[in-house]
Amino acid sequence: MTPTGAFPPPHALALDLGGRTALVTGAASGIGRACALRLAAAGAKVRAVDRDAEGVESLAEEAAGLTGGIEPHVLDLTDLDAAEHAAAGTDVLVNNAGLQLVRPIEEFPPDVFHTVLTVMLEAPFRLIRGALPHMYGQGWGRIVNVSSVHGLRASPYKSAYVAAKHGLEGLSKTAALEGAPHGVTSNCVNPGYVRTPLVERQLADQAQAHGIPVERVLTEVLLQDSAVKRLVEPEEVAEAVAYLCGPQASFVTGTSLVLDGGWTAH
Repeated sequence: MTPTGAFPPPHALALDLGGRTALVTGAASGIGRACALRLAAAGAKVRAVDRDAEGVESLAEEAAGLTGGIEPHVLDLTDLDAAEHAAAGTDVLVNNAGLQLVRPIEEFPPDVFHTVLTVMLEAPFRLIRGALPHMYGQGWGRIVNVSSVHGLRASPYKSAYVAAKHGLEGLSKTAALEGAPHGVTSNCVNPGYVRTPLVERQLADQAQAHGIPVERVLTEVLLQDSAVKRLVEPEEVAEAVAYLCGPQASFVTGTSLVLDGGWTAH
């Protein structure tokens, strides 16, 4: 199989989230969209949060025939008060929204660094803060933070992204320790490079930063450290999220489920 070859979607794990409410951030595309559809298929009523109004509307239409439903919520996560309010009453929280800029530290715009940390670390904190009272009250909750192999390893030219993901790992573990007595688990899912618009948009930046043609970025940069030479599919990540929401994962908390094709085995 070539590195760019699509991988067939995984068989769906048996999961019943009927009567549960889930919130997924960054739901308009990529991993977030796959997660929202997967949780809705399991019966959850999904709040699909994204600043892309057209994207979440089309997502809701796509989910029309699923067991659960998807409610589009247009929200910019830099509005932290609104983010915390949106999470109230949720049983399952999937912190997925992210953004990326590839630049050397000395050229990295401070305002972009601030925005990345706000959306990818401070917003998850506020969302967790908003969700926990309901979760604690009912004695059950699932927090899944979509981290990255970059939550465990660093790469050059990604200072903001790596810093945010490393911070998210610590936040997730703290939530796990605090939530355990209340029946709430908190875990990270750590994929390598996923076939998403976020990855596609950084190819040109990576080529410039590394001084190579765009067509060489996938094999020489993105997949260089991966033993499995292909991109991860969004549906594979969504299935890992589904596993962490199921009863078979009730003893799994405070950890990172790594889907990196062997990257961290080095």
